Amino acid sequence: MVLPINLDMDVLRTFVTGVNLGSFAKAADRLGRSPSAISLQLRKLEEQAGQTLFQKQGRGLALTEAGDILIGYARRILELNDEARSAMTGLSAMQGWVRIGLPQDFAETWFPGLLGRFARAHPKVRVEARVDRGSALAQGVTRGDLDLALTWGRMGDANAQIIATRPVVWIGPDGFRRDEGEPLPLIAFDSPCAFRSAGLEALDNKRIEWRHVFASPSLGGLWAAVTAGLGVTLRTAEGVPPHLRVLDPVTSGLPALGDIELALHRSGNEQSPAIAQLQALLIEAITAG
Repeated sequence: MVLPINLDMDVLRTFVTGVNLGSFAKAADRLGRSPSAISLQLRKLEEQAGQTLFQKQGRGLALTEAGDILIGYARRILELNDEARSAMTGLSAMQGWVRIGLPQDFAETWFPGLLGRFARAHPKVRVEARVDRGSALAQGVTRGDLDLALTWGRMGDANAQIIATRPVVWIGPDGFRRDEGEPLPLIAFDSPCAFRSAGLEALDNKRIEWRHVFASPSLGGLWAAVTAGLGVTLRTAEGVPPHLRVLDPVTSGLPALGDIELALHRSGNEQSPAIAQLQALLIEAITAG
């Protein structure tokens, strides 16, 4: 009987960290290991997997088909490992409560799953989540009503930590093309809104006329307006409804858009272990995505 080969957890963590950061040199710094030690770990992983996981791409490495398959399993394995470890320490050590604010994009996609895992791992921690616009969330942290908040853009907070950037895209019905003889019908939140500002700047730079045809306090309202054919909106590609499309600037006649920063706001009060743990999970989820 041939015994199964166990994948080394430390090696898997190096693998996932390098892929998430886009560089195994950065992974070496993050994990406190030398580049040669990282190389040895990656060779060990290929031996354990019995497959070639990397191929040369320019000056760096790209995943092979086997590497693409393994990275998904590796993330799930580490997630379960970390959840199990947190559960063991959380049974007696971690208590208290965490008040967090986040944009609707995440509340409707991956955040409920993360919150569920956190609650199972730390049953004595109470989490209060608030979904709102970025300006209200940043003000909530400043007032002390929230411990943590994620916002698109810094919202005027110079102390906010930028943890990721995402491309801003135009979103509309399949096959949309701008009518050059009419102002562009724009669907967006009222100011202040980092997406609205990015869109107006791009339109003004290209001297494209526009009119704000629909505003809503909810993201669902914006999606409904776009679905009804009232115009186009702009957001990141995360959470776009399946019946809508990310529009190609060339074929749709719309200007290219840049990136938007995702900022983490923290209360000035001393962080509890529960707040620090949820913050770490948030950053990990964002950077992995």
